[in-house]
Amino acid sequence: MTSVSRPPSRRPRMSLPSLSLLSLPLLILLLLQPLPAVGVKFVLPALRNPPGKCIWNTAHTNTLVIVTANVGKGEGQRVDIEIVDSSEHRNVYLSKKDIKAETRLAVTTHAEGELGVCFRNYITGTDTGSMNRTVDLDVDIGADAVDYNAIANQESLSSLETEMRKLEGVVKEIVDELDYLKKREERFTDTNVSTSQRVQNFAWFTILSLAGLGVWQILHLRSFFKRKYLID
Repeated sequence: MTSVSRPPSRRPRMSLPSLSLLSLPLLILLLLQPLPAVGVKFVLPALRNPPGKCIWNTAHTNTLVIVTANVGKGEGQRVDIEIVDSSEHRNVYLSKKDIKAETRLAVTTHAEGELGVCFRNYITGTDTGSMNRTVDLDVDIGADAVDYNAIANQESLSSLETEMRKLEGVVKEIVDELDYLKKREERFTDTNVSTSQRVQNFAWFTILSLAGLGVWQILHLRSFFKRKYLID
């Protein structure tokens, strides 16, 4: 009796669309996770008339910004801080002199663009040698600036509700960012259309000017040759 060999059974493979559908919620959750605040640490030299050293961050209108500056020790030096924006009005949100140790400041932006945290280190003593102070700066913007633990204690929220509140803030930031990008795209489109129209008008002006110059040259040469009796 002959045995019939059967082909080895193959397990059904998951199709690529199924993998995409399974990984899509995970990808969305990863994208919605709040980004950690990034700190900046630098050395600020002391001078009699020091220039401002500014750290710039992008911030939208009506956004909460928490600035935490930790200034190191330094005898005969005075560090001043100023928070400004890059708008045409150059708004000054806060100005504070002689900050020491850890200083926490909060502002709410009212202009679109860049927000700058500027430092100046003045020499106040008689020593004019090489002096400097170390500044450790943290800037929290938007959802990162909100103290959700305080909100959870105040409103008696559970850990899941607190996380959902955080995700709500992050989603709002994403929507605001998309709205801002949409407005920028509309402005860029208007600028491109206006520039294209101006280039077209300039091209027509150039063509008409060259045509007029050519006609004038022909008439001028014709009259010149007639005066010289070269042509009838």
